[in-house]
Amino acid sequence: MIIGVGIDVVPVERFAESLTRTPGLRNRLFTAAEQLTPSGNPRTGESLAARFAAKEALAKALGAPGDLHWHDAEVTVGEHGRPHLEVRGTVAGRAAALGVSSWHVSLSHDGGIASAVVVAEGVSRGEP
Repeated sequence: MIIGVGIDVVPVERFAESLTRTPGLRNRLFTAAEQLTPSGNPRTGESLAARFAAKEALAKALGAPGDLHWHDAEVTVGEHGRPHLEVRGTVAGRAAALGVSSWHVSLSHDGGIASAVVVAEGVSRGEP
């Protein structure tokens, strides 16, 4: 059963400017692993914007509670480059309370816009 769906879009240039303008923002929003490609190179602004969109979409899929921590949701790369979500802490707690047992995530960036869709799936326990 689908428990929640979230979608978000991020203007890549504006997001990249925010990362440049605000030292430390990159570290507040992303884990060390998210900031690097699988080969160890720094991620592009497009790639980071898409990951930020995924975190925002994830929060929306969970009902957008205000107590989620950025590092408690991590976008990882699986086999064949497919994105996955790893959750812990505040995000895992909210997901468990709602009955979420699996995630589906899709990332995209084109034409200066990064986007993400997140679907939370499981057995509904209702709104906590």
